[in-house]
Amino acid sequence: MTAKYLAVASETGNSPRLRWVNVAFFAAIHALAMLAPWFFSWSALGLLVFLHWLFGSIGICLGYHRLLSHRSFQVPKWLEYAIAIIGALALQGGPIFWIGGHRQHHAHTEDINLDPYSAQRGFWWSHILWIMYPRPEFFDYETYKKYAPDLERQPFYRWLDRYFLLLQIPLGLFLYALGGWSFVIYGMFVRAVLLWHSTWFVNSASHLWGYRTFDANDGARNLWWVSILTYGEGWHNNHHTFPHVAKSGFQWWEIDITWWSIKALKSLGLAKKVILPPPQIANQR
Repeated sequence: MTAKYLAVASETGNSPRLRWVNVAFFAAIHALAMLAPWFFSWSALGLLVFLHWLFGSIGICLGYHRLLSHRSFQVPKWLEYAIAIIGALALQGGPIFWIGGHRQHHAHTEDINLDPYSAQRGFWWSHILWIMYPRPEFFDYETYKKYAPDLERQPFYRWLDRYFLLLQIPLGLFLYALGGWSFVIYGMFVRAVLLWHSTWFVNSASHLWGYRTFDANDGARNLWWVSILTYGEGWHNNHHTFPHVAKSGFQWWEIDITWWSIKALKSLGLAKKVILPPPQIANQR
């Protein structure tokens, strides 16, 4: 379907152009990640697992997604900023770009023209090609900032959105000092690649395969293996039905590791105004 969409768009003159800078960047990171077998160590593997969780579950899932995109709970401002920095270190874009794009996705889910990564264009488009063939209306700062005005008016988020990529420099230096090139390869490149595809599977696979608990007005589905990779984000039908709820897994088997972290913050008095599933949903467990 993706190839068909690009062919039709080309014929009508509306075809997005392949951005070779993006292709080169992602290809380079993938190539560097393939050096992993020559730099293997058990400590580097442990670092990979830890940073995948820290940047993925805490930075992206808890921070960029549930806290900033949907405001499903509140934390002190200092903690919010710290979590946002962790999210920026995941190398998935600045906070205004990420949150703005995600809110566009929810506002126009699967609309072939208005959803930045509509699954109606096919698996590969929603997985990665939306980045390789960027449409200006989704990557232009003046456009996507309109979907995140609460962040855009804060100087900290404007700074982080502009300079998030530079944070990789101190991260790389720290990892090198900690464990040499092995830690750099596993902690930066392998981790980035695995975390990218984990997140992209939410956009692609979780809109194509899995089961539907709720009759939502889109194709979002609950997909167990994506939930494992993304610490609970794969319960996507649940999330699209109740997007502002802090918990994505509603049934006992729908494990939501990110929710465990939110509960921990709540027990420490750091997370407040946590939005829970409606009582009728909670009572069905």
